[in-house]
Amino acid sequence: MTTLTLHIPTVEAGDIVLRAICEDDLDPLATFYAGARSHFVGGPLERADCWRLIAGNLGHWALRGYGMWVISDRASGDPMGICGFIYREGWDEPELGWQVWDGYEGRGIASRAARAARAHGATQFGLDGVISYIDAGNTRSLALAKRLGARFERDGTLLGKPCQVWRHPRASEVAA
Repeated sequence: MTTLTLHIPTVEAGDIVLRAICEDDLDPLATFYAGARSHFVGGPLERADCWRLIAGNLGHWALRGYGMWVISDRASGDPMGICGFIYREGWDEPELGWQVWDGYEGRGIASRAARAARAHGATQFGLDGVISYIDAGNTRSLALAKRLGARFERDGTLLGKPCQVWRHPRASEVAA
C-alpha cells in the first residue's frame, strides 16, 4: 500500500498569498459557482459539487505534487479566487488556470496570482512554458493571458468543448 504525503506550499506575492484550499473556502467557492461567470470554468455547480472540487483539488496535490491554490488577501485572509496548475485526465499537458471570485475583479489579483504561480511552478515543479485553456468568449481571461505574455498556440478542445490553447513563456523568457 502506498502512503500519500500532502504538502502544499504557501506562495507570497505582495498583498496576496497563494495557500492551500480548505473546507472553510466552500461558501465563497459555492457562491462563485452558482453565478453566471462560472460557466467559463465548468459551472454553474451545486454546493455539493463544489465540495467535491475542494476534495479533488487536494487529491490533485497528493497525486501530482502540484495543483491550484486559493488566492487570499494577505491583510484580511479573505479568499478571492483560485490559481495554479491543473493536469487532470483529459488535459493535454499541465495548465495554468485562474479564477477571481465576484467582488474582486478588476484589481489585478489574477495577474499577480498567475505570475507568482507561474514562477513557483517553473522553479519548484518543473512546469515551465505551460499552457492555459481559455474559452474564446472569456474576454477577460484572454486579455490576461496576453498581459502575461502568453501566445495563442491553437484552437483545441477540453472535455469535449472548444477552447483556445495559449502558451506561456518559459521563465528564462520573462523579464525580471
